[in-house]
Amino acid sequence: MKTIPEDWGKLPFAYYPTNYNVRCTYRDGKWGIVEISSSEHIVLHISASSLHYGQEAFEGLKAFRGQDGKIRIFRWQNNWERMNLSARGILMPEVPKEIFEEAVKKVVSLNQEFIPPYGTGASLYIRPLLIGTGAKLGVAPTDEYLLVMFVSPVGPYFPTGFKCVDVKVARDVDRAATLGTGRYKVGGNYAASLASGEQAHDEGFKMVLYLDAKEKKYIDECGPANFFGIKNKTYVTPDSSSILQSITNLSVCTLAEEFGLKVERRKVPVEELAEFEETGACGTAAVITPIKSIQDKEAGKMYAYSDEPGEWSVKLYKKLQAIQLGDEEDKYGWVTVL
Repeated sequence: MKTIPEDWGKLPFAYYPTNYNVRCTYRDGKWGIVEISSSEHIVLHISASSLHYGQEAFEGLKAFRGQDGKIRIFRWQNNWERMNLSARGILMPEVPKEIFEEAVKKVVSLNQEFIPPYGTGASLYIRPLLIGTGAKLGVAPTDEYLLVMFVSPVGPYFPTGFKCVDVKVARDVDRAATLGTGRYKVGGNYAASLASGEQAHDEGFKMVLYLDAKEKKYIDECGPANFFGIKNKTYVTPDSSSILQSITNLSVCTLAEEFGLKVERRKVPVEELAEFEETGACGTAAVITPIKSIQDKEAGKMYAYSDEPGEWSVKLYKKLQAIQLGDEEDKYGWVTVL
């Protein structure tokens, strides 16, 4: 059996081994049963379609332990829907809802001792992975697939936690094409961001802000998360066919309206960065990350915001966390209590 973390409050956002994962195989045109495994490895054919032609999609969601000791899983239904959107986009079989639900609940229940205690700032990250396992030499979808779901206790995505970060605009690279796979959660999109992301980190930035691939006029996505800006009591976030629709952003939009903010999902010209009172990025891993500055070096622009998280970012972050932890009523039906 794996070792329980000694200091939950110092967990990084990194893989930490737990006792079990669950798996389900698609073969002969149908899904099998959800099985339990204690192995951290999978056996894969050297000609598997996931290795050669990118038939691979994944998700990320979290489970939390509340002050009442109960375990809460946040919006797994939306992750199931998004995984199937990705599956359709790259011609993999969709995962039935009952299989996804069984897998999520089972993998969390089997690893309960790895769910960080309330108040530590840590959570249990859940990673569903869908891959093509059948051998394929020609460019075409295969006929065998594997759904794997594993968990890992994690700390904040950025070690600084809920603190403002510096961001860099990347004009010399495209994360995803306008009519490409950007709206799907597939590995290729992340591979396309690795070089620019590492370069930004070497230069002292935490994230890269990507622009649309077609015209380089509009904000697309902020590295591992969706971008948002707030001005004049309006929450603005990009509408683009080449970005992943963040479930966290979807939640924050709802909470923003609850707080009386107007929500606009639209094209966001890069020049509008000068008008925002607050900017940030949001996603499952990062939750909400407020932005301190955005450097657009090639355009000769620097957009500076507050060194401390803005008023609305704080309110939205605290409200979202309170619902996830069970500290406030979940009137939207986002949380599944085990």
